[in-house]
Amino acid sequence: MDDPTQPPAQPPAEPPRRDPPPFEPAPLPAAPEPTRGGVAARVARPFVAFFTELRDDLAHNNNGPKWTWEDVSVFIFTTVLLGVFYYYCRPGFFRRELWHETAELIAMSRDHPYYGLLPYAWWAVMSILCRMLLPCLFIWFILKDSVREYGYRIRGETEHARIYLLLYAVMFPVVYAVSLTASFQGKYPFYKQAILGWDHFVLYQLLYGVQFIALEAFFRGFVIFALFKRFGYYSLLIMSIPYCMIHFGKPAPETFGAIIAGLALGYLALKSKSWLYGGLLHWSIGITMDLLAIMHRGGFKN
Repeated sequence: MDDPTQPPAQPPAEPPRRDPPPFEPAPLPAAPEPTRGGVAARVARPFVAFFTELRDDLAHNNNGPKWTWEDVSVFIFTTVLLGVFYYYCRPGFFRRELWHETAELIAMSRDHPYYGLLPYAWWAVMSILCRMLLPCLFIWFILKDSVREYGYRIRGETEHARIYLLLYAVMFPVVYAVSLTASFQGKYPFYKQAILGWDHFVLYQLLYGVQFIALEAFFRGFVIFALFKRFGYYSLLIMSIPYCMIHFGKPAPETFGAIIAGLALGYLALKSKSWLYGGLLHWSIGITMDLLAIMHRGGFKN
């Protein structure tokens, strides 16, 4: 029986609440003391410690989401291809290293009317190789997936096709306004002999168009659809970074406009499940830009 003269018993106090400690990488294991080749071991020790720390950081990822080797391989493959294309696949590399040798190989003299088109033929062929063929091989043999899941479809969701026509109508007055500037007229067309006549212009545009199709296949095809599996629609933002950077050296309005255009074309590619419409739109804009530049400079010479 309880004693009424004693105060009621107090419930036991709860232990103080402790917040979980912030994540810290696991301490590095102590490197073994060198026994042989003391100097070499001491030189190698900081490198061993560095790569051990890197391994632990990648394993924990700051307690963030776990990545698969497919995720990492897509980023590495994309970065390597961007570097290879920049240094070895553009017309400038061909002019410096391969122009005269290639012309001799195909028996084309320097006074041939289409001698100047060779660098752009190289650009087109290497665009197919580095931006279409190699990514397709990567999809088949590394990701073990179908290229149809990366926008390689002749026909996408046709209800989005009209949006591309609307985009062209919206972009035309902007392109026209920019074409009035001296920097634009000095930049386009890249193939300066395109102004000589329709034969030069059409042949160049065919090669130029191949480059546009391959560009869309890479950025709005492989890159976006591969990253979409991990990042969803945020893959558009990731893609826009390298896509903007490949425009460095072009007129500033075009470079900044590439951010908006890239995001719009990327979103439409995801919705239509095809990058082909975007490639045709991009090519159409390229033809328009070159025609406007030629018109402002007095039209075709012949």
